[in-house]
Amino acid sequence: MSGTPGELAVRVAVPGRLDLAFDVPRGAVIAVVGPNGAGKSTLVQALAGLQPATGSALIDGTDLLALPPQRRRVGLVFQDRRLFPHLSARENVAFGPRSRGVPRAEARAAAQDWLDRLGVGDLAERRPGELSGGQAQRVAIARALACEPELLLLDEPFVGLDVGVAAALRIELAQHLADFGGTTFLVTHDALDALTLADHVLVLDHGRLEQAGPPAEVAARPLTEHAARMVGLNVIRERTRIRAFPPSAVSVSLHQPEGSARHRWQGVVRSAAPHGDAIRLRIDLPGGPQTGPQTGRPAVGERSLIADVTPSATRDLALSPGRPVWAAVKETAITSYDVPAGAG
Repeated sequence: MSGTPGELAVRVAVPGRLDLAFDVPRGAVIAVVGPNGAGKSTLVQALAGLQPATGSALIDGTDLLALPPQRRRVGLVFQDRRLFPHLSARENVAFGPRSRGVPRAEARAAAQDWLDRLGVGDLAERRPGELSGGQAQRVAIARALACEPELLLLDEPFVGLDVGVAAALRIELAQHLADFGGTTFLVTHDALDALTLADHVLVLDHGRLEQAGPPAEVAARPLTEHAARMVGLNVIRERTRIRAFPPSAVSVSLHQPEGSARHRWQGVVRSAAPHGDAIRLRIDLPGGPQTGPQTGRPAVGERSLIADVTPSATRDLALSPGRPVWAAVKETAITSYDVPAGAG
C-alpha cells in the first residue's frame, strides 16, 4: 500500500492494546478521544517510535513506522512536559535542531524565535523548575515545533493547567496549528479541544476505532457513550440503533414516574455540581436500565446518566451523592439514528 497523495494512511497494531486502520488528510489537526485505556497514548507513542508496533504510517509513500525514531520528523509534547531540568528554556528548544546537526548559533536563534512566538521569549534563560505549568508547556510546544516535524503529537497538552491558563494556551495553539504545515494528533478528554482545534476526530475504545469524522458530525451523532458524554449527551444503545438525548430532557424524581415518559431508570446520584444555571447530576444505574411500560424492550448499554435540574429541585429533593432516584425521558426528546455497519 502506497497511500493516497495528500493523506496519511495509518495501519498500526500493538498486541493486546491497539489495532487501528484509518486515513486522515495531510496537514489536518486530528483529535484523538476515548475513555481511559482506549489506546490514545499508545497510538501517539507508536507513531513516535516509543512503543514497538507493527503496521505502517504512510506519507507520500514513505512509511514512518519503518524508520528509526530519530528519523521520523516527529514532535512530541507530553502531559508532564518532560523538559530537560538542567537546561534553560532556550537550550531545551534548541535541543531538537542541534540533534539534527544545526549549528549551535542557528539552533539557539531558532529556539529564541519559537519562544517569542509562544509568548515566553523573556524566560529563555530560566530552567524548567523556575517556570509555571503554563510557561513550561509553552516551552514544550516550542521545543516540538522547532524540530520542523511532519507529525506533531500532543498528548493531553492542557492537563494540569489552571482553567484560565489552559484557555489562553488553547487560543495560542490554534493560531500556531493554523500555520503548521504538518499533521497534528491531539489526544484530549475535552470536547472543547475537539470542537475548536480539530478538523477531524478519531474516537477510540478498547484499542479500536469506533468512529471517525469531522467534529460537528461526531458531536451530532456520537456512536459511543464516551463521545456522547464529551458533547454533553446521554445515549441508549439498542442493538444497531442509537438514541441520544440531552441532560436537560431528563426529569428526576424520588418515586417511579407515571405518565408519558417512555424511558425510565432507577439509580443513585453519584455527583452533583453547578453547570451554568443548572445543577448537573451524574446518576449511576447499578441495576441497569428499566424497561418503560410503553417500550416493550430494554435500553441496553447505559451505566450512568447525566441530568440537569434546577437548584431549587436539588434542594427540595435533597439530591446529594448517595440519594436513590428515578430518571425519565420522553420519547419526543430523543434523537434516534442507526449505527453504521461495523461501528461500535
